[in-house]
Amino acid sequence: MIVVTGATGNVGRPLTQALAAAGEQVTAVSRHAVAMPDGVRHVAADLAEPTSLTPAFDKAKALFLLLSGDLHAPEARPTDIIGLAAASGVRRVVLLSSQGVATRPLGPSRVVMRAVEDALRESGLDWAVLRPGGFASNALAWAESVRTQGTVAAPFGDVGVPVIDPADIAEVAAACLLDDRHTGGVYELTGPEVITPRQQAEVIAAALGSPVRFHEVTRDEARTTMTRFVPLELADDTLDIISAPNPAELRISPDVERVLGRAPRPFTGWVARNIAAFC
Repeated sequence: MIVVTGATGNVGRPLTQALAAAGEQVTAVSRHAVAMPDGVRHVAADLAEPTSLTPAFDKAKALFLLLSGDLHAPEARPTDIIGLAAASGVRRVVLLSSQGVATRPLGPSRVVMRAVEDALRESGLDWAVLRPGGFASNALAWAESVRTQGTVAAPFGDVGVPVIDPADIAEVAAACLLDDRHTGGVYELTGPEVITPRQQAEVIAAALGSPVRFHEVTRDEARTTMTRFVPLELADDTLDIISAPNPAELRISPDVERVLGRAPRPFTGWVARNIAAFC
């Protein structure tokens, strides 16, 4: 049995589907009950309350651990999840971490995530760590404004990073969960090219076949929006990266190709698969 946390999200959903398609027994964890692929068991649990995961870990051999934004806060205790998994008989954990752990190690949210990585390494379990940069799916935050106003609003319009398609993260995660060769691996996951928010808006416009206007907002405006959904520390750490990425954050990592044997998907591919969200 493989447990997938965040099973309804942009990474967890395709990971759950991929594992089920591979014939694995899967327990999908999310806060609320939702439809799942045939044969997938669902457990409603809140990662902020680690003991709520106890039913999910019954007979589990592996865990994909994705921490929601609130679990990056300093007062959260996500390391308790690793302890509970080990005590429940889980033997392998694949952790979705962050590129910033290596590139911005002193950022408050990165310190928290580093502690989770360290706890995993010291747990005695088999493990792998995935460190993605920016997600292509962050563009879904623009979906409503594109539909209703034909507008994308974002900060730092001409500053780009190599965003990663969440489907690629899911495929790498599946490989790490199923293949012993990836035990102890730390994989930095990026897309195949640096792309700016303005260029992303142009890709969406081309896929729609209609104009999309780009409106650049200030850092403070972006910070106000982000803190509705994530802790202040995580918002500030993220804005630090997307405003002035350092050379390590601009690097195109070879790790997706190393694991999957193919290049990562471009942003155009993500838009093509998700264009209905913008219509």
